[in-house]
Amino acid sequence: MSASTAAAALHPPPAATQPAVPAAPAVLAACQAALLGQPALAPAARALARTLADGLGLDRVGVGIVQRSLVRVVAVSDGDAPPPSSRREGATEAAMAEALDQQALVIEPEPAGAGGTPRITLAHRRLAERPGDLAATLPLFVQGRPVAALCLLRRAGVAGPARLSADELALLQQVGALAGPVLQLLQLNERAFPTRLLDGLRAWLQPADRGRAALRGTAAVAAVALAVLSLVPMPARVGGAARVEGAVQRVLVAPTDGFLENAHARAGDEVRAGQVLAELAQQDLQLDRQRWASQLAQHQNSLAAANARRDRAQLVIQQQRAAEAEAQLALAEMKLERAQITAPFDGMVIRGDLTQQLGAPVQQGTELLTIAPRERFRVMVQVDERDIAAVQPGQTGTLALSALPWDTTALKVLRITPMATAVEGANVFEVEAALIDPPAALRPGLQGQARIGVGLQPPLWSAARRAVQAARLAAWRWLG
Repeated sequence: MSASTAAAALHPPPAATQPAVPAAPAVLAACQAALLGQPALAPAARALARTLADGLGLDRVGVGIVQRSLVRVVAVSDGDAPPPSSRREGATEAAMAEALDQQALVIEPEPAGAGGTPRITLAHRRLAERPGDLAATLPLFVQGRPVAALCLLRRAGVAGPARLSADELALLQQVGALAGPVLQLLQLNERAFPTRLLDGLRAWLQPADRGRAALRGTAAVAAVALAVLSLVPMPARVGGAARVEGAVQRVLVAPTDGFLENAHARAGDEVRAGQVLAELAQQDLQLDRQRWASQLAQHQNSLAAANARRDRAQLVIQQQRAAEAEAQLALAEMKLERAQITAPFDGMVIRGDLTQQLGAPVQQGTELLTIAPRERFRVMVQVDERDIAAVQPGQTGTLALSALPWDTTALKVLRITPMATAVEGANVFEVEAALIDPPAALRPGLQGQARIGVGLQPPLWSAARRAVQAARLAAWRWLG
């Protein structure tokens, strides 16, 4: 019930049992001084409880603070706040919660003949320890929100049960109106900094104008996003165009001048070590071998004749000629053997198609075929010179191929080429990387994009880094 309704229905006790009510201005001034004279919530609440108990002649006054929809006793007039597990504090908090739930003054026992809505007073009955004791709770509100509660206890006297007079109730209402905002302010001042920040942001986002609220919400989200992008380190990556190559590439060349006679493999074919891939015409090489074999036989016969005649001069000459013919014969036989071009290892032909050049002349050293291992690959990543300082051997990244855009492959940096190369108007360094788990469909020559992790950086700095570097270079060029 309201204080005015309860006060109108009260029957004041005899003068012998009714304590004298001090002047309201004096009690209000004392309560105000008690609240404002303390720097923290607990001492201020304790001073208020004691001042109010002395001013109204109450046996006990408890002050409770609402925290997260729950009420907690922070001070009592007859000593320090009891421990949280004490029975008395539990009964006091239950009485405060009972009044806060009903959002009205609750008095037990209710004044006789009191009108209005009946109140639930179960917790207050338990708080009044003896018959005739009076228990009352006044909830304190600030802008319609519960912030605190004042719980009063007055013992029964020899002349009869305890009562609250109309003047006392009016004074109690005035004290509550004064104490509510002050207790709320002291409670807000004791919050941790993150809590203050969140509460301030919540209040800023809830103005009366909905349009302004939406604008503030958008601005707040943008500010938070900007702060996150500017301050929170996230994985940073650099990279560029990449191509897949064989870990070892062997170029097969023409061993001598001649004519291409047969081609047994072309680009895309898998080959085995020792497999014949191409053949050169052997007629000229066989004639050359027969010629040197014949000359060797002649020089050996002349050497035998000189030895029989014991002609030492001819013996030395024929020995030198026979040695020369033997060396030329060995060379001719080696060229004849190399006329069959074989695969040096198991792999795949990645370049060269000789099927359209059969019978064509080739010169010694002409590139015919290129072979790479089938299961061993490397990735060459083109990194811009403005990003190469952040790349180090051992860093990891990912490769996305144009042929397999959804299947990224992990890679690891092995080495950095020390020389830059001009590619499409930009200077790039080629970074060699190894594939950690290459897919089965991987082929040499595939191209795509690679990204290498270079540590943690705020995303905003990563995006603006090149612009900042360009500005620094321009400033140095103009200002020196």
